[in-house]
Amino acid sequence: MRAIALATSIFAALLAIALGALPASAATKATTAGAAAAPASGDPGITDPSTTTPSGTTGGGATFGVDPSQTPDMPDATIIAGKAYPPVDAPIEVKEAIWAGNEIVGMPYKYGGGHARLKDSGYDCSGTVSYALLGGGLLKGQPLDSSSFMSWGQAGQGSWVTVYTNPGHAYVVIAGLRLDTSAAGDPSGDSGPQWRPVLRSTKGFKARHPVGF
Repeated sequence: MRAIALATSIFAALLAIALGALPASAATKATTAGAAAAPASGDPGITDPSTTTPSGTTGGGATFGVDPSQTPDMPDATIIAGKAYPPVDAPIEVKEAIWAGNEIVGMPYKYGGGHARLKDSGYDCSGTVSYALLGGGLLKGQPLDSSSFMSWGQAGQGSWVTVYTNPGHAYVVIAGLRLDTSAAGDPSGDSGPQWRPVLRSTKGFKARHPVGF
């Protein structure tokens, strides 16, 4: 009987030790599993939110919804497939004026177009100039006709924007590119609002520019 009691006591002690060790063992397993689930710093599996970009973009301004194709890293404005691209260091007002001009490039010439309403089916010369300048916040209020542009802004050429105007015609040069409905000096011969690859003669035109630009 004494041997049976001793064996029972030993078995109970072993069982207690086993049961007492189980939580520590489970905690150890949970800790080990958690460590395995979290990749070490620098692991390719980690996604750093600060480096992610929307699908199809390459970072930078694209992360915040800015189209990087509109501000290429180039020293001067240029024309690609009929659209103008401002230099990256241009003031935002200049960039927005160029982007606004892009919106109406290729539309037909329409006498009085762009004056009665900003969004029109076609644009005349001063309507084209007004559309671009309004888009960049460089012209306030309503579109102007070519005669009104003769007293607009400040006299002379601007550092970024110059309107050339007389009572019969107006065009604008923005960051070295000419937005004009007339094909004068342009080998393409296309009429209507277009970015022109070459500048026309300024003889007979008054030069005016927005203050500060």
